[in-house]
Amino acid sequence: MANSASGESIIGRFVKIVSAFDDRHPSMSVAELGRRTGLPVTTTYRLVNDLLVERLLDREPGGNVHIGTRMWELVSRGSKMVGLREAALPFMEDVQAVVQHSTTLGLLDSDEVLYIERIGSHSTIVDITKIAGRLPVHATSSGLVLLANSPAEYQETVLARPLTKFTETTLTDPPQLRRHLAEIRQRGYAVMPGVIVKESSGIAVPVFGPDNAVVAALSVVVPRNEENVPARVPVLMASARGISRALGWRGELKGALRQSH
Repeated sequence: MANSASGESIIGRFVKIVSAFDDRHPSMSVAELGRRTGLPVTTTYRLVNDLLVERLLDREPGGNVHIGTRMWELVSRGSKMVGLREAALPFMEDVQAVVQHSTTLGLLDSDEVLYIERIGSHSTIVDITKIAGRLPVHATSSGLVLLANSPAEYQETVLARPLTKFTETTLTDPPQLRRHLAEIRQRGYAVMPGVIVKESSGIAVPVFGPDNAVVAALSVVVPRNEENVPARVPVLMASARGISRALGWRGELKGALRQSH
């Protein structure tokens, strides 16, 4: 694997280029791409040309470039996320139809929640979740469900880091968070009012895989004055159980999960 004069690998430079695109920058000129990546102009042009040849990037009539459909095709092949999304979507649609607010599916990736699916609504309030978006694991209902069901060593690693306090309700004190995680494990769901966005509450439940491990979190984002946990949680739990069984889970229900039977 060839390295640049700075010691950066070709793969590293490729990742920089692909990572420069987001929802605010879906396409851009090669010059702008170079500025966003910090790569030398000649290097950027050379790499972009290589990616255009392989159709990993596509060029627009005006000259801007964007992520190519072949990139999506290659990434989707054999991805576990594709099977998880396919299993989850029918159940997520059921949740959204009942709750009438955003329904999301998130995975734990490093110390963040990666959202791999989201169904929105015209009545959705302020909601910063988006497909392929990331949020801190300690500051979302999905993140806390995933963290609560993670190995103790990983939990301690996360709690040992400085945790950003987004609003007055964001939990950042390690002893308090440990107690909260234990409560989530016991009752089987997390409710987080106004943790990042003051006007909204997140409610999340775990999704299990065939080995009985938690593989994802199913959540809804609702207005704080429409939290109605006793009504929302059974809907989420029933759908999470359906997703889990579609994935091959045959485990026994625990704690509050049993209540939605």
